[in-house]
Amino acid sequence: MPPGWTPTPFREFVLKIASRCNLDCDYCYVYHLADQSWRSQPRFMTDATVDATADRIAEHVRTHALEFVNIRLHGGEPLLAGRDRLRRIVAALRERLSPLTELSITVQTNGVLLDEPMAAFLVGEDIGVGVSLDGDRQANNLHRTYADGRSSYDEVLAGIRMMLRPEFRSHFLGLLCTIQLEADPVRVWDALRDLGVEGVDFLLPHGTWEHPPPGLTPGDGRTPYADWLIPLFDRWYDAPVRPLSVRTFESLLHLLLGGVGAHESFGLVPVALVVVESDGSYEQVDSMKAVGHGAAASGRTVFTDPLDALFDVPAFVQRQLGLHGLSEVCRGCDVVTTCGAGLFPHRYRPEGAFTNPSVYCADQYALIAHIQRRVEESLASRGTTLAAVRAG
Repeated sequence: MPPGWTPTPFREFVLKIASRCNLDCDYCYVYHLADQSWRSQPRFMTDATVDATADRIAEHVRTHALEFVNIRLHGGEPLLAGRDRLRRIVAALRERLSPLTELSITVQTNGVLLDEPMAAFLVGEDIGVGVSLDGDRQANNLHRTYADGRSSYDEVLAGIRMMLRPEFRSHFLGLLCTIQLEADPVRVWDALRDLGVEGVDFLLPHGTWEHPPPGLTPGDGRTPYADWLIPLFDRWYDAPVRPLSVRTFESLLHLLLGGVGAHESFGLVPVALVVVESDGSYEQVDSMKAVGHGAAASGRTVFTDPLDALFDVPAFVQRQLGLHGLSEVCRGCDVVTTCGAGLFPHRYRPEGAFTNPSVYCADQYALIAHIQRRVEESLASRGTTLAAVRAG
């Protein structure tokens, strides 16, 4: 362990309960990027793996006296597991964890299987539901299709509308939208806003310096992703009543105003997340699959190792070091406490591994600088300054 570093216990657990999917999104980091380990994973997490996972999380909760944990059911497509298997998974988790800590369980789905029986089941089991949708029909059809190229839009929209029904809406967490540069950002925004959902987050496509994301040539001075997001921020920020929550914008505003918490894409708070694959192996954030085959692997499993064993894995440690885990370039940057060097996999290049700025460095700087200017203008109109707000 680095001198002076105190491990931060894990509180976020992503369980990959299914390793296959019923869609074939061509940007998917699980199936279409560098890591192809899904091919050797069991299709579904077995009962034995579920039990061992629940036992390890309970052990971690007891060791660190954790007051809450969040468990996210992912895939592949987690709803392919079916209601019976999902019921068994949730029962195993609640049996072991509910007596020890406050437990939140959510599922992230492509929405295709969200019919009325499934929605009723998820709400009945007190499972929060997030859905992935990339905007209007045209934008969603660019990449989120079935393997034969058919559109998934109508089925996903039906699933979203199901979750928006009064009896299910309380458990609908909102949408994840992956940015497609070829899609019109205003049309995407209008389509998502008009659905009537309460929240959305815009995700950057995964890439590295070695394998850049679509439309990005690192070092050429362009900022295509910031250029896509800035008009959306302005529409959201300038609305008399903001129509929905946007996690990325709210996280950046919180950090710019002096806050310290954010999700793993921004800020310097230690990352407290671990992934459990369908075979029971511990992994880092699963977007690490964009880096290379086996890049997310830890060499440890729920059958052989407690979660505390991950505090000996260098990449897990680096994600908890805050400013001290960043490159010299990032440490000297004026927006580092807000940016935090971005998502860990996006920093990778063969020279220096993860001790690099993000491949999205220019975009993130441009977006943060724009938001900061807008905030400073708003505060000036009220007779105060950003420095004064940060000082409390």
